[in-house]
Amino acid sequence: MNIVSALAMVAVVGWISGCSTVPESQISNVNLDATRFNPGQIAQATMMPSDKGTDFWFAVSGEPVGNTLPGRLTAYIYSGSCASLGAKPAYDLNHGPNARFYSQASLQYFWKSAPVPVDTLRKGGYVLVVRESPASGDQNLFCGSLS
Repeated sequence: MNIVSALAMVAVVGWISGCSTVPESQISNVNLDATRFNPGQIAQATMMPSDKGTDFWFAVSGEPVGNTLPGRLTAYIYSGSCASLGAKPAYDLNHGPNARFYSQASLQYFWKSAPVPVDTLRKGGYVLVVRESPASGDQNLFCGSLS
């Protein structure tokens, strides 16, 4: 991990744990499993309440070879399970000023927001999906349960 990656991780962890007024019990990690389009890769998201709903901080290692826009990953919340996603996303997390990417050669860190409370996501049978950009094929790369 280079110095920029290390500093980015320290900043994210510091913000989440030290600068946040959110009780630790309301912050949870979401393990994201690689799909068949991205075998052997790892990812994790941190989910926590915000003023406008729920914030997600992502750490992603690897994406398929041949992506046209490295670092341009999208995220969605679906109802259902990773094995059986709903027909369309319940929440598209890719709009607004929160869709910023901080990329390194092997790790990517980015954050997104959903306009729904954490408690609703934990109780409602939702999953978080990370997808490659439409220009790269729009395939689901990672998926994890929010409950």
